[in-house]
Amino acid sequence: MKRTTLVGAVCMCAFMLAGVVSLPAAGNKAPAGIPLTAEGEKLLAKYSDMLTALKAENVKALPAVDEKKKAAFKDAGDAVKKAEADASAAQKPLDKIKAAEALVGHAKGKWIGGAEKGIAQAEASLKKATTEAEREAAKKELAKWQANKEDGVKALKDRQAILDAAKADESKYIEASKAAQAALVQARSNQLNSAKAMLADVMPFLSSDKLDAKLVKCTVLANATPKGLAEFAQQGKEQEDLVEKLLADADLMKQMLAAGGARGGNYGQAMKIYSDIQKASSHAKDGIFNRLALGTSLEHAVPVGQRNADTETKAPAIVDPVKRYLHYEKAYLDSELDPAFKDMSAWECRSIVNSEAPDHILAWGREMLRNYRPDHIVTSDYGWRYSGAVRTDVAYRHSQEYKDTDSLQFFQNVIKNGGICGRRAFFGKFIVKCFGLPSVERPQVAHAALARWTPGGWVVNLGAGWGYSGAKGVMGLTDADFLLETQMPKYPADHIKALRAQWIGDVLGEEKYNGQKPGSGGLWNVMALFEKKAIVAGAKPVQLAALGTELGEANESAEAKAKAVENATVTDDDKKIVVGSGGVITIPAAACSGVQPMKSFLKGLQTFCAGPFSCSVEASNAGKYNLTARVVTVHDEGKVQLTVNNAKDPVAMVIPFTCGKWETTRPVEITLVQGKNVLNFAKPEKGFTFKDITLTPVK
Repeated sequence: MKRTTLVGAVCMCAFMLAGVVSLPAAGNKAPAGIPLTAEGEKLLAKYSDMLTALKAENVKALPAVDEKKKAAFKDAGDAVKKAEADASAAQKPLDKIKAAEALVGHAKGKWIGGAEKGIAQAEASLKKATTEAEREAAKKELAKWQANKEDGVKALKDRQAILDAAKADESKYIEASKAAQAALVQARSNQLNSAKAMLADVMPFLSSDKLDAKLVKCTVLANATPKGLAEFAQQGKEQEDLVEKLLADADLMKQMLAAGGARGGNYGQAMKIYSDIQKASSHAKDGIFNRLALGTSLEHAVPVGQRNADTETKAPAIVDPVKRYLHYEKAYLDSELDPAFKDMSAWECRSIVNSEAPDHILAWGREMLRNYRPDHIVTSDYGWRYSGAVRTDVAYRHSQEYKDTDSLQFFQNVIKNGGICGRRAFFGKFIVKCFGLPSVERPQVAHAALARWTPGGWVVNLGAGWGYSGAKGVMGLTDADFLLETQMPKYPADHIKALRAQWIGDVLGEEKYNGQKPGSGGLWNVMALFEKKAIVAGAKPVQLAALGTELGEANESAEAKAKAVENATVTDDDKKIVVGSGGVITIPAAACSGVQPMKSFLKGLQTFCAGPFSCSVEASNAGKYNLTARVVTVHDEGKVQLTVNNAKDPVAMVIPFTCGKWETTRPVEITLVQGKNVLNFAKPEKGFTFKDITLTPVK
């Protein structure tokens, strides 16, 4: 028997399969390939001359860095590398112990425990067997599981021996690892102090904005490349004017660079989108709307692919960036987004507006969760706000266990049918973006997870925590570098100093820093990195632990799902049963027992039903009634068996698939007696939400 772990299972869930267009590091060059016209060649010469002249001016103004401090910084870096290697070596014996413990646990639980269950089932089958064929089959199954248990017992003995031997010197290994980790912490502290000493020489320069206009213009020209700008500008006067307008607006260029720069270096296209948004909306000039416009423009400078339903063959292949901006603007003005949206930076907005879902599906996501599981919207636990829907309603299921519906969009199919780690992470990322909060993919070895914003910092959902060695990076960054970037919007006055050092590196044509490539980055790029580290070191942010790691490749237990619902306080008014004209009886969901009440966006309360429930109702007149319920579902059609007054035969009530919208069930006829009646509903085939039950007299 094999042991499946979160990080070790082969999980076919690569994010590339989801149609996600990931964010490359800022400043990546636009791909070559568009031939220049005669006019384009003139523009190329113009922008090239501009870049050359600006570069010369900027280089002339740069301060010198003390050579001894450079050398000291290099030595400190070498010491960190050695300390990292020592810490890794010291950890290996402890990792072996953990691996041995896991194997022993597997033998005891999955292997022997599984075999014992198999034996019990085979013995039960043998007792129930009524034919010789059934008895032979049961005996064969019993023998198989008995042999499997014997193998497990032998394996346990061997594995326990290996574990005992490994643990013999465990205390020594623990002390060695602690010492190595302490040495690593000290080496990194020394490196940071060495960087601060080096930065002291250039801090007066980095603290001044006197050169900013020339510096940001030169940086944009370098990152966009003269050829890239010429390719865009040669398309017509409008495009050429947009490039001129951008290069003349130092403040806008600074904002763009601070927000991570245009994807693919496509500053011309980013400027066009930004200009189009300004024309489309009078709100886009200030505050959150301006930051939203800027983030949208930079992120969509390389088109974002749109994921449509299979039957929507004529739907746009890419997301319209202006419509995407307007979608979020309207949603905010309609109070549909998270309260924290108003404080998002342009950098954070980029990871909101880049969903591959069409705009109408983003709207559906908000409506669906408001209707079906409002508790995931109002929960105080930001780490699971919105994305908690994955825990409770996106089942871990393999592709052979379901069939998607062609007319439904991808995310509607995911919550309806479930899926393995990739689909679940995609949905979590999607639903967080629906409500105006940033979320990103966080792939790791043989597994897919997501990371999302919270007021206290970014947190991983459904995967291993920050710093996990099997993580493949976030947005092209290591965990550490990504977390560093997430802190920067909080400290704009200090961040600009680090950005200036980064811009100088771009102006000089230095190799960019890449944390996934040890030793990368020129002097100024590295100084920018350590200025950011110095900022964060002073703030001492708390690194949040991952949530739902154990659910990455498993379903949550029914008990845990029940606890995930934050039950609302129920008052007598909430439980009041109303008798209307014609004797129509309306039973509010809160009047039922055995349900989980939650606040409803329709006012009052609604309930989520995953188990049996009941309600009592007084009828003034005996007779036949049509029973209907106002329900919301996101899963396939199901049934719930209804028994009235302990009748012998239950009535099957169909709960339709509503795709997250409120619908009324088809009526079922029941008979009530005069006075008190008790309606008992058995455990439904699939969980559903309902607002009220209506009993209409049959005439």
